[in-house]
Amino acid sequence: MSSTLGVPRPDQAAYMLRAAAGDAGRAYKRQLLESLDIEAGHTALDVGCGPGTDLPALAERVGGTGIVIGVDRDRAMLERARARTADLRRVELREGDAHALPVEPGTVDRAKIDRVLMHVAEPSGVLAELRRVTRPGARIGLAEPDWDTLIVDSEDLGTSRAFTRYTTTEVVRHATIGRRLARLAERAGFRVEAVSAVTPVFLDVQEADHTLGLGRNLRKAMDEGHIDPARGRAWFAGLSEGPFYASFTLISVVCSR
Repeated sequence: MSSTLGVPRPDQAAYMLRAAAGDAGRAYKRQLLESLDIEAGHTALDVGCGPGTDLPALAERVGGTGIVIGVDRDRAMLERARARTADLRRVELREGDAHALPVEPGTVDRAKIDRVLMHVAEPSGVLAELRRVTRPGARIGLAEPDWDTLIVDSEDLGTSRAFTRYTTTEVVRHATIGRRLARLAERAGFRVEAVSAVTPVFLDVQEADHTLGLGRNLRKAMDEGHIDPARGRAWFAGLSEGPFYASFTLISVVCSR
């Protein structure tokens, strides 16, 4: 690993596509989509669709008589999604905020939100919007990390813990949203059908650096006085000196309207 403290912040679309392409990303996404029990003719909604990672799989499931709606507030993301779904006539892309979905009330049969609630201003407001646009009997899939569970193995346990603490308090807006998903879904008026968790494991230090932002977030933590610079640099350098391990917990909730 270089002395520049990790890879630069990646292009957001490329980052999302790379994360989804890993073994852990493919596994939980497949499980989440299967749990929604999407049928031909359904209207399926992907809130925060990003570069369209999941839109082709949703389109395949709704068939020629269904509709897939992808919503994102980022025009650049929508352009990537548009290119990705150019040959899929049943996919509609709409620019809009998750707090005010550009979707008619009671028109959605299936919906998913994947690693979006941790970033939004008000997760409960987004879930209220989901309830507004879904039909009675609709199924909704939610998936979010719990960053309090981030583990980075190091002989310097104190700095590893300080890095996790910085991630949860300064980097991610709603760092513990994963553990709160079921409770928030019930409060929004949904019936929780299933709760599951997976633990993505990173054994390659450079892949972890890219996905978890080890170097770039460490730099911020040192610059802001959360971690001693000399100790932080020694911690980062030591990560590549032997077998590497890092992991976190990702929680999925399936609920119904």
